[in-house]
Amino acid sequence: MDHTDLPQPTSTIDTHTQENHTKHTSQNIGTNSSTTSTMSHNDNAVFDEKLVESTSDGVLQTPVKEIITKVILKNRWNQGIVNTFGSYETYYSVDLLSTSSASAISWIGSVQAFLLLFVGALTGPLYDAGYARHLTISGSFFLVLGQMMLSLCKEYWQVLLAQGFCIGIGCGLLCVPSTAILAQYFSTKIATAVGFTAAGSSFGGIIYPVVFHKLQPSIGFPWATRVIGFVILATQLIAIAVYKVRILPEKKRAIIDFAAFKEPPYVIFVFSAFVGFMGLYQPFFYVQTFAIEKHITDANLGFYILAIMNATSAFGRIIPGILSDKIGPMNVIIPCAFISAMLCLCTIAVNNAAGLIVLMAFYGFFSGTFVSSPNAIVVHLSAQNRAKIGTRLGQMYGVISFAMLIGTPVGGVVLDNHGYTPLWIFSGVLVGVSGAFMILSLL
Repeated sequence: MDHTDLPQPTSTIDTHTQENHTKHTSQNIGTNSSTTSTMSHNDNAVFDEKLVESTSDGVLQTPVKEIITKVILKNRWNQGIVNTFGSYETYYSVDLLSTSSASAISWIGSVQAFLLLFVGALTGPLYDAGYARHLTISGSFFLVLGQMMLSLCKEYWQVLLAQGFCIGIGCGLLCVPSTAILAQYFSTKIATAVGFTAAGSSFGGIIYPVVFHKLQPSIGFPWATRVIGFVILATQLIAIAVYKVRILPEKKRAIIDFAAFKEPPYVIFVFSAFVGFMGLYQPFFYVQTFAIEKHITDANLGFYILAIMNATSAFGRIIPGILSDKIGPMNVIIPCAFISAMLCLCTIAVNNAAGLIVLMAFYGFFSGTFVSSPNAIVVHLSAQNRAKIGTRLGQMYGVISFAMLIGTPVGGVVLDNHGYTPLWIFSGVLVGVSGAFMILSLL
């Protein structure tokens, strides 16, 4: 769901700022516009003009190596550890936590995803207040600590604390800094930039499940988990070394931007995202066990379905992001929501491996838009309040986090009591209703 912040100065970004400033309305969301043009000097930004110069294509000049490192190799890669939970859940259900119900096990992943977004609600204003580097360092610490502690776990409550809470907090501290920094390197084409960044977590979601699946049988659960922890440590050290905020605010921002909740398009969109995320991750959590228990695939192939979904999700975050800069993010996410809903419902009729793999590959692609597009939409919605984008992103994450917290456990209860068919209906209907509310936000 693949999560563009501080104000840009008029002297280097847009010589027509005042004109653009008065033209931005909520209608910009549905069509391509210059909503990412920047605010005036009254937005309290301290800026070093030697560091950034604008270019005609909307990308701020900076060494190519620096952009690639910060945007692609940054901490979004390691937020993909959240997308790996499906593989852990399958292992827990047959081995480490085999005495626990599907709903109980899903709470681990739900708490992890909840904290990723809920802590993001707090990090938004902290980022606006100039604590981006502190967030990156502390998030990296919790992420590595949680992964290493997970390797020592034997009981359910231990796994919940390490993987659910510790890793969840670490990912949450990294969430907004890894997205919001893009506004300081891109003056336009924000959706494309956000798409590439959001794809980082998908790449992590491809690599980490495969690493775990390959290493766990040969070296055991503890060391397979530690190897992933060492990879996270190495990549986070790179992120810490290169992370650099170029625009610092002169004053602290409020934790909550109450004015945003007086804007109907923002409120309706956030609600639609809440509904959508309640159903969105059911396939990511349960498709592996579905494939294995229904004898659609063997255990080996079943493990790779999640990696396939994350692989297509990466493209589903990048390609729609590029398209969003041309036709508007709302015009991309709405049809993707309805297609995702239909694909989820189609899972009911799948009874062979090829069909399931193709279906989940398409689901990964179209559902990937839910991760990258909301960030770009909030940027468009907040064109006249660019200095508060971090706060507004955080607010959205905070609301969505509760959907992530209750969505998959409720799905687990549905699964335990009624089976997989009602689970796929539950997921598909929620995602479809989300798309309907997104249409309403445009009216």
